[in-house]
Amino acid sequence: MNQLLKKLRKYEIMIRKVANNHLQGDYQSIFKGAGLEFDDLRPYQYGDDVRTIEWKVSAKGHGTFVKTFKEDKDQSVYFLLDISGSQDIGEEGRKKIDKGKEVAGVLTLAAIHEGSKVALISYSDEKEKVILPGKGPRQGVRIIQGIFSHKNKSIKTNLNEMFTFALNLIKKRSIIIVISDFIDEDYQRPFKALAEKHDLVAIQLTDPRESVLPSLGIIPVYDKEANTTTWVNTAFGAFSKKISETFTSERLSLKELCKKNQINYLPMDTSEDIVLPLIELFKYRNKSMKRG
Repeated sequence: MNQLLKKLRKYEIMIRKVANNHLQGDYQSIFKGAGLEFDDLRPYQYGDDVRTIEWKVSAKGHGTFVKTFKEDKDQSVYFLLDISGSQDIGEEGRKKIDKGKEVAGVLTLAAIHEGSKVALISYSDEKEKVILPGKGPRQGVRIIQGIFSHKNKSIKTNLNEMFTFALNLIKKRSIIIVISDFIDEDYQRPFKALAEKHDLVAIQLTDPRESVLPSLGIIPVYDKEANTTTWVNTAFGAFSKKISETFTSERLSLKELCKKNQINYLPMDTSEDIVLPLIELFKYRNKSMKRG
């Protein structure tokens, strides 16, 4: 555990340093200013976030009003970590599940360093591990142990249930960072509902072999979650093309869904280092905060 903490801390310090350099000393945080609580009402101005419109007051006919918020010093950061079987793809030590855990661990240390409360929800098609919000180094170690030491009860996926569980559990506006490959169906409704209530970040994990299938002739393809094997002819060009197109279209539709619902979207491939993608996320969120 000590070696793991050292590795994660090294990444976290590196990210902070690179972020400071990239943002020319204007770097705030991936978390700062996002935990907000209601403060007052004021008339709507062009460019205001439509999600802040107070419809009940506006409906009375005296103009359109928006809710204003002040920063909540006691904000919570929740990590929603998908640990289902579809995450178990990639090179040994660099699988999607490894990447996801690494990202959650590094961002946990960053949030603890900045004084936020941190919490964890690990999910497959059922609740796997829940650690409620807490502050300080001890909480950081608890979360990291929860991420890296947990043994799965199930390997199936149910993102709908994961998001619904989070909606019911998290009452106060929080930062929620979802780390998943998003390989599932019918999760959009609770996902959008989370975005309405909270400050939502979606980190999508992918692996190169999901989009490019090498020509190996007829091979068995094992579905770990369903525990079934299907024989496919990889030499058949149309099949490889379909795999590639499905991967691309599903990724684009998630990106579009995030854009429409003001969710920060970050794709992360297992072949790349975690530092630069996370820097992009820091940069994007800092720009958004300045606009806000």
